[in-house]
Amino acid sequence: MSPPAAAAVAAAAAGGGGGQPQRQQQQGGFGQSITGIIRIAVFWYFASKFFSPKKPVDPSNLISNLFQKGEPLDMWLYLSEHQRFNDFGNEASLVWHETNIPYATWGPESTRTLSLDYHPSDTLKNNGSLYAHVFFARSGYPPDPNDPEYQPQAAFGRTHPVVKYLPKSRSDKRKSLLGNSKDGEVFEPEPQVADDTEADSKDEGPVEWISYWKPNITINLVEDFTRYAHNAVPPNIAPYLNIDPSQGNYYPTISFNEFWLLRDKLIAINETVTVLPLNLEVGPISMMKWQLFMQIDQSFQIHRSYGSMVEGEADELKRVFLEGNPYLLVITMVVSLLHSVFDFLAFKNDIQFWNKNKSMEGLSAKSVVVSFLCQLIVFLYLLDNETSWMILASSGIGCCIEFWKIGKAMHIEVDRTGKIPMLRFRDRDSYASNKTKEYDDIAMKYLSYVLFLLVAGFSIYSLMYERHKSWYSWVLSSLTSCVYMFGFIMMCPQLFINYKLKSVAHLPWRQMTYKFLNTIIDDLFAFVIKMPTLHRLSVFRDDLIFLIYLYQRWVYPVDKKRINEFGFGGEDEQTPSDTGITTAKEDEKKTN
Repeated sequence: MSPPAAAAVAAAAAGGGGGQPQRQQQQGGFGQSITGIIRIAVFWYFASKFFSPKKPVDPSNLISNLFQKGEPLDMWLYLSEHQRFNDFGNEASLVWHETNIPYATWGPESTRTLSLDYHPSDTLKNNGSLYAHVFFARSGYPPDPNDPEYQPQAAFGRTHPVVKYLPKSRSDKRKSLLGNSKDGEVFEPEPQVADDTEADSKDEGPVEWISYWKPNITINLVEDFTRYAHNAVPPNIAPYLNIDPSQGNYYPTISFNEFWLLRDKLIAINETVTVLPLNLEVGPISMMKWQLFMQIDQSFQIHRSYGSMVEGEADELKRVFLEGNPYLLVITMVVSLLHSVFDFLAFKNDIQFWNKNKSMEGLSAKSVVVSFLCQLIVFLYLLDNETSWMILASSGIGCCIEFWKIGKAMHIEVDRTGKIPMLRFRDRDSYASNKTKEYDDIAMKYLSYVLFLLVAGFSIYSLMYERHKSWYSWVLSSLTSCVYMFGFIMMCPQLFINYKLKSVAHLPWRQMTYKFLNTIIDDLFAFVIKMPTLHRLSVFRDDLIFLIYLYQRWVYPVDKKRINEFGFGGEDEQTPSDTGITTAKEDEKKTN
């Protein structure tokens, strides 16, 4: 059987050696994904429930459920390689039979389970298909239409595929740039369940499809006794409603619930497979829960189509609910919200500080420039790895803001003397005319030696032992990894300037406080969410740097005569002569 065609465009692809920085970018939006998905799902449900147009309906034009609450049902489950099934006499196809299942009631008798081993046929091993045909009937009635006791209004059923087709993962384009694999080692792509969207990849050649076995089949009977208008069934329910053509009423809705079936649980089917596990479950589900599952799945699809969620994040989110402690999960969602609030406040105060700042005295201008270069490296790395546009937009905006801050810390001029206009950076007088520039140069000089050695060492290691798509990818991935690992060195010049000036009054403490609160939240995530060890250490590294800032704030008392973060003095009472001097200094700073 030919596999289905892929329906979407390829999501973020794995890039150069070490995809660790990209995973760190994805973790930043984890709380936002949870909030957005739940918000869309809940809004959609209540909008369809309460805000649908209500018109007077003739009672004779209403359709209702053919079955009553608590009515006993018998169930048959057949496995067949044919999509249409009518071989009810084939005992080999019948894998499960249950009797007296009460409909739409909750209790021990309402839920039944069965685990078995299925031996695949040669056809199934060679990319074949398999379907689960489930039938329900009132107790004592047969599901076979050819049986003399069969009644159309007493039996109903549904078919569901047990095999899912997914495109095979493309071969890894990364290679050793030195051209010598150690001991003749051949690099193979890691076995994983591929994304449906990989079928539309830009790679040349036909797409190879692989069949995957679904080890879990959950059959839910939806508790729905709503009386719908014949021509006004809600659009989110209409596709699943099975209408009896003779009376116009509807049968109970059968739902094959795959919401908790994660992709890494699927089993690839090939010629070497002899036994496949199959876990079966049948039970009731409430109307609200069934609709909520559908809306969340639709929310996942919407987020993927807009690029705000990469493939695999939906499964990771579900895994948190499946494997996580419920109390810890609630705490995680709360701190995710707080993280977003503190992040916004830190961003707001950072812009406010640099917008109002009139003096670079006591501030490291070189750290601002290096911060822009780091942000630019991360942006180019994400662009090279075809990351989703939302992450690219966030990184690009951050890059623009960092460049804007350079304009506030230094004079930027356009040099048109040559054939090509060039940007020329010049230190502000408030920065160059005092000890700040001298201390900044000293700190950056020695720290740059350490940084260059670390970057060179890691780049050589990455070149020798890791694979990359190209030399350009190697440069970007090495620089990006160094930004994440050794970026804290760029915060050290400001510590050195504080130490030499014996003052911290020039720092934007409000913005730094919000960032420190975010760092505390990151500490919590470091224990809750799976992440690389290096990233977990980087979280505590930021804690250490800020604790040093706090120690300096305690050791160096605030000098009220020093210009504060907004460019004004801290003394409320001044003599007239002092006031004139202060005004003259302010006018001089505005011109610089």
